[in-house]
Amino acid sequence: MFDYIVIGGGISALLSARELALSGARVAVLEKGQFGRESSWAGGGILSPLYPWRCRDEINVLARWSQQIYRQLAQFLLNDTGIDSEWRQSGLLMLALDDRNSASTWAQTYNIEQQVLSAEQLKHHEPVLSGKIEATGLLFPKVAQIRNPRLLLALRQNLANLGVELLEHHEVTELLSKTGRVTGVIAAGKKMHAQGVVITCGAWSAQLLFAHDINLPVYPVKGQMLLYQGVPDFLKNIVMLKDCYLIPRADGRILCGSTVENVGFNKDLTEEANDKLRSAAEYLIPELKDIPLERQWAGLRPGSATGIPYIGEVPGLANLYVNVGHYRNGVVLGPAAARLLADVILDRECIVDPIPYQLDV
Repeated sequence: MFDYIVIGGGISALLSARELALSGARVAVLEKGQFGRESSWAGGGILSPLYPWRCRDEINVLARWSQQIYRQLAQFLLNDTGIDSEWRQSGLLMLALDDRNSASTWAQTYNIEQQVLSAEQLKHHEPVLSGKIEATGLLFPKVAQIRNPRLLLALRQNLANLGVELLEHHEVTELLSKTGRVTGVIAAGKKMHAQGVVITCGAWSAQLLFAHDINLPVYPVKGQMLLYQGVPDFLKNIVMLKDCYLIPRADGRILCGSTVENVGFNKDLTEEANDKLRSAAEYLIPELKDIPLERQWAGLRPGSATGIPYIGEVPGLANLYVNVGHYRNGVVLGPAAARLLADVILDRECIVDPIPYQLDV
């Protein structure tokens, strides 16, 4: 018997399990496939909402909490596991903003460091950018990134060190309940009992609740990305222009993302996405035409009705909790969402007001 079973194997699931394990609970994490191979692996790892001034306050308040502790978390994981998650304060450079005044006002309101760069200053700041970009840039120098596949590896090892039971290829097919209370799950054909169950399996989360006549408005949104090989220090900042972003990794690789496709659970790669992303990337940096393209992949983000994740207890079924619906912000919201969930479960003082994140069924 476990204290808590966490369903899912991505960043939200692993961070949620970690928070519960740190409280002294006996925790099991069940993943239907391999840990960390879905949207958490597929994302870019930018530790900021893409356009935070356009986001709901409920998203930004979680993002700011996570941003304050991410460097410390990455260092702790490195010390504990020897795996470097590659937290880097690479800065975020945004080009040709139609609402730059709104962005600047937002930054001033929340004391976010910003720098306005003229077209001429851009050429000196990021020499590899195309000379066709005759626009000002808005630089947020304190924005960081993390290499999400390495973060997943570090979290998994950290959980093992904490004594958490990690079970791959354990698809949960049914929630066990009695007199309005969840008592465990059926996974890989066997019953597993727990005092509490946490659903945090991204775009697949709604399927588990459907059998209990509970509507969880979370749905898959496909995103495709490209990876260029690159060389170290070729590109300094994360760069964004409208729907395209480029993320420079420490080893020189450059991620280009990403599409937004409402095609259900279809993860097929398309030439259309490849052409669209390559065109955008090579418009920003013409030299990318001569840099080998290493791979293309797709992930399914867990979209939600409002963009605000659902974090907390599921009404109508005691001892059942969710931490889902982070959409494109799963990595940056991860630590804060996991802490808030643990605060609710363990009846502690919450880091933020939990009410806006409650599931209303």
